[in-house]
Amino acid sequence: MKTIGLIGGMSWESSAVYYQIINQRVQAHLGGVHSAQILLYSVDFGEIAQLQHAGNWEQLTELLLDAAHRLERGGADFLVLCTNTMHKLAARLQERSSLPLLHIADATAAAVRQRGLRKVGLLGTRFTMEEEFLRGRLNLHQLDVLVPDEPDRTIIHNVIYEELVKGSIREESRREYVRIIGALTAAGAEGIILGCTEIGLLVTAQHTDAILFDTTLIHAEQAAALALADANVYARHWASAPVS
Repeated sequence: MKTIGLIGGMSWESSAVYYQIINQRVQAHLGGVHSAQILLYSVDFGEIAQLQHAGNWEQLTELLLDAAHRLERGGADFLVLCTNTMHKLAARLQERSSLPLLHIADATAAAVRQRGLRKVGLLGTRFTMEEEFLRGRLNLHQLDVLVPDEPDRTIIHNVIYEELVKGSIREESRREYVRIIGALTAAGAEGIILGCTEIGLLVTAQHTDAILFDTTLIHAEQAAALALADANVYARHWASAPVS
């Protein structure tokens, strides 16, 4: 079994879910009292969020690289960045780290394609919905990506930073998210990508009839699968992943 290097804390609420899901999948696969081999470096999200909104992505790159190098020295075999937004820096991280990175968009796109879908709605932070780092990666997998209109993007973004990363789950916010999901479905989305690792804390399949793709669940399950895979499967995965 390979050792997973998690870069977490963005926020710790969703990083805890990663840890739980990975261990559950490993135990289910190996049985008994087995658990995953995991190294977790958890950042201070207060600092991360401030730098994000200030547009200081150079300093954020250095923070991620420091985390990656610590995990490498600790013996991690590959990296899992437990956040969608910080995948804005995935290419830089991969260029300057010797460890392979399991990209959240690749794992998510594979799950969407397995369902035979092509057009999806994307919810996430403003960075994720408005920039190309995640949407463009999804496009490489021949997916057509829809995002909410501007007022709804503001709602989605604010709920994430003002509520979900603090563990605050409000019914009125859930109703707004469900309304926005309905609008994307009416616009032609065949499924909805929950493109922030906290959104699954607020909206699940019990709240909407839309097909949901929770990036936290998908990414964590793929990390567990890679940790359990033999060397040949592992190598084929990285060889087939699209290049940013």
